[in-house]
Amino acid sequence: MKILMPKLGLTMTEGTVIEWLKQPGEPVRMGEILFLFESEKAVMEFEAPADGVLEQVLVEAGETAPCGEPVAILRTDAEHAIAAMRPQQEPLATPAARRRARELGVDLATIPGRGPDGRVQLEDVEEAITQTQQEVSRGDRQRVSPLAQRLADDLGIVLDDVRGRGPGGRIMRDDVVAAARTMLAATQRAPSLSPPEPPPHGRYSSRTRLSGVRAVIARRMSKSAFAAPHVTLHTEADATALVAVRRQINEELAGELNIAYNSLLIALTARALQEHPGINACLVDDEIRIYANINIALAVDTVQGLLAPVIHHADTLDVAAIQQRSNVLIARALAGQSLPDDLTNGTFTITNLGGFEIDGFTPIINPPQAAILGVGRIHSRPVDVHGKVALRPMVTLSLSFDHRIIDGGPAARFLQRMKQLIERPSVVVLKK
Repeated sequence: MKILMPKLGLTMTEGTVIEWLKQPGEPVRMGEILFLFESEKAVMEFEAPADGVLEQVLVEAGETAPCGEPVAILRTDAEHAIAAMRPQQEPLATPAARRRARELGVDLATIPGRGPDGRVQLEDVEEAITQTQQEVSRGDRQRVSPLAQRLADDLGIVLDDVRGRGPGGRIMRDDVVAAARTMLAATQRAPSLSPPEPPPHGRYSSRTRLSGVRAVIARRMSKSAFAAPHVTLHTEADATALVAVRRQINEELAGELNIAYNSLLIALTARALQEHPGINACLVDDEIRIYANINIALAVDTVQGLLAPVIHHADTLDVAAIQQRSNVLIARALAGQSLPDDLTNGTFTITNLGGFEIDGFTPIINPPQAAILGVGRIHSRPVDVHGKVALRPMVTLSLSFDHRIIDGGPAARFLQRMKQLIERPSVVVLKK
């Protein structure tokens, strides 16, 4: 049985194996955790679909595979029982695979079958031949795992003299690490004619390679910043009514549920997006597409990095329901236990840095969405009220938008509507 990289959500195209909890040759029970993998922003567990033995690992820990591609071969108990009933002197293979193997003079026993019951298929034979030809043409008779190759490139290790201890002599990450240690030890034993030069900027307190969620965030933010022409508009809103409404709702709830400002902002934003659907959009294959649903993502700072749990169908929920869903989503995000649906299908994002005493900032769009709303702290400032100076709780709103999708006028009208709703929030606090 081929174990495939799962596809969780419409936007997931690849996954990274984080850790194998079973090793080749070990028995596996259905429901046991076979490996951990990382989607765009969450680490997930993959449960074994059947009893059997993990026969082969095709994608090592730290390596990435497209969704739907095999990452391992699990020889199930059922497959083993079927194979035991057949003569063992000849490998299972399709007629086309046998014919092609005879034409090329290839021993089928040397080719791992990835079809049902471990059957060798025509594509397995073709792949084995192609791989052999590529290895011969580049004079490299040892296979190198992608992770080992990247590490060797980073460390400047030449792999010609590195002995691979993986399956079939494949060079693995640990082989590169061992070679690097040997090279370092030889360098330290060599006589030094002059003291080593200090690092140009002093010693580093730590060094962390971009990987996992951090690497995903880096790729997404770079893609957004360089692919989407960002424009950011700023405005201020008087939050006097927003503060009062939140206090009144929480007094009425009497401790049963505490409504946060973010839940009010999600409700207000959903209303504004209903009135300005062109902001609730994306760019896909040179088409501007308006989302049918309003799914608002809320940026959350976690130890894994910045995650954005999604309140699906926010326009159909009242403030209490939004708060209840937010509590669950944020708790799972902070614990590193977000489910695939928690982080997918967002159509618009809110990022609130008010808790860090930030007034205004320029948020980066969460692709493929068209816009993102940045919210600063609610802070008392002197403002003109009917010709007199008064202290009012003010909040800065920053709307970044993709100018390929949204023009300045529609973006400005949306932000203006957000200002109006924050200053008159009672229109959306009732159940929709």
